[in-house]
Amino acid sequence: MNSTTDKIKGLANEAAGNVKQAVGKATGSAKLEAEGRAQELKGEAQQAKGKAKDTIKKFVDKA
Repeated sequence: MNSTTDKIKGLANEAAGNVKQAVGKATGSAKLEAEGRAQELKGEAQQAKGKAKDTIKKFVDKA
């Protein structure tokens, strides 16, 4: 995957995770809320991976 793909998938996972958390809170489902938080964290990690790839590419391109 390239950095843009990582960042897009990360944003999508974050958004889906936030929705799951909200639905979990609204319905009193601790399980759904926890799943949402886990998905949000996965999205944050994917975005960080994409940003790291960008940083490495910029560094390599300068060399």
